[in-house]
Amino acid sequence: MATKNPSPPRKGPSKSKASGASSLTAEEKLARRKLSALQRGIHRIGAEDTTPCSVSVVGIGKTGADVIAQILREKAERQVESDSAPLNVLAVDIGDQDLLQVSELAGKLPGDVANVETVALEVPERDELFNSLRRMREFLKLEYPRYYWNPNYEPWLPSGISLPKEGEHFQRSVSKAIYAKSYYDGTRPMRDAMKRFAENVDNLPGQSVVAVVFGLGGGTGSGIMVDMARHLSNVCFGRRALVVGVAILPCEGDDEAHRGSHLFPALNELDCMGDEEKNKGVVSVWGDLYRNPFTGGVIVVPQKAVWETTRDLEATHARMDREVSAFLTHNNGIDLWETLRMLNWVGAPPTQHAAARTPYGNRWAHVLGFADTEGDLQASDDMAGRLGIRSTYKPEFLEMRAADPEDDRACKAAEALGKSFSPVAEPAIAASAGLGPTSMQFVLPCINKLDFDLFFESRQAYDQNEWEQKLECHAWLVDLGVMLCEPAIRFNGMAGECLWGCACWVVVPYDQIRGPDLEQDVSTAAAEAG
Repeated sequence: MATKNPSPPRKGPSKSKASGASSLTAEEKLARRKLSALQRGIHRIGAEDTTPCSVSVVGIGKTGADVIAQILREKAERQVESDSAPLNVLAVDIGDQDLLQVSELAGKLPGDVANVETVALEVPERDELFNSLRRMREFLKLEYPRYYWNPNYEPWLPSGISLPKEGEHFQRSVSKAIYAKSYYDGTRPMRDAMKRFAENVDNLPGQSVVAVVFGLGGGTGSGIMVDMARHLSNVCFGRRALVVGVAILPCEGDDEAHRGSHLFPALNELDCMGDEEKNKGVVSVWGDLYRNPFTGGVIVVPQKAVWETTRDLEATHARMDREVSAFLTHNNGIDLWETLRMLNWVGAPPTQHAAARTPYGNRWAHVLGFADTEGDLQASDDMAGRLGIRSTYKPEFLEMRAADPEDDRACKAAEALGKSFSPVAEPAIAASAGLGPTSMQFVLPCINKLDFDLFFESRQAYDQNEWEQKLECHAWLVDLGVMLCEPAIRFNGMAGECLWGCACWVVVPYDQIRGPDLEQDVSTAAAEAG
């Protein structure tokens, strides 16, 4: 049974327990203190807490634009007072077909309620794009003086490539190239828009949190994200603001192009950002420019359970948009702020800098789930499988949010979720003024890429590709000549095939990129990797 309020302090341990506690390792003692702090509700924001949190949102691709449109739509419906801090949003896509809704909704809001900017990246002529890509060494050298000037450099796109038209599907490698041209070359409209966005964020009161929302299945969102998050976090904010990745997973109802082999490199790229040991292996070769840009972590949002309930893609996407909007902006951003404290700052005051957060290791991702306490998407004791999460995942804690934690329906839903995930600590329900009477949201902390069915499904699809198709699936590091999901050429056992046949690589074991065979005990492999 889930607790409805923070648990009261427990009685002191018996002598035998105290004796056992003294034999624990430092890591085990830290884990116990973390769980104890969570059960006391140390991450909760009390009414007396006057430290505000300002949430700003970047949406990339159609998925990101749809979430921003939902946020603006709800903001207009709630008729937010003009004297509150304005909401800052930036929507970016290739072409404007999915950005028009954002611009239209922004026009209905007073300027002191929301600062809204959209950037529609143009698809250049092929020769024009390649002229920019041939200058990437110059651009990167200006951005980071330690950049290695590789004499073998060539553009990462195949020379005979035909670029898609606006409105069509873009491979991740192509989306990265189009973003790079807009950010680095010519009048640099992408860079200027990001600078304006950052200035607006810096003018907000209190701690700033920037949520970068993108579809992991979309080639545009996941392809642009790898560089845009880096530029936001390192260049625009100087790592002052917390940057949180919000990755929306595809479902079976999505177009086949959104469910394919590119998800394998996308997950591995995030893995090599979020896992601090793997990230050190990247930074040791390529420098601090490639430190994890997501200083507040990455939150993954599965759509599988909604799709299997509705079998209606439009309804599935609409529900996802509403849930992410509520999580990020309802309740004055408190739900997001408490979640970040719970995941990153256990036992730390709300003003603690992100550098004090708990290191993640290979369990760098967190899951935002949602269910109904009454309705079609009922919480159940098989919720893990319905979300596409394997039985290898065993969380330390589970916190749910509902409008009324005392409601019997919420308690029954929480009990079902507790049975499904079996957390170490007793699960708890917190109150959220931003949720509807029959809605429940929950956060699953510290999950490994190997705990997702999607990792193995996408790897199988990736293995069917020819070499050039595999290259098209990559985005992060290809401008450096590194194809992350292939073995290094000159360094046995390491990852990162060099596109140009030289010595580009990353200090990450290839077997940690590849993952175990399905026949192996995945939980044991994940524990060894950690």
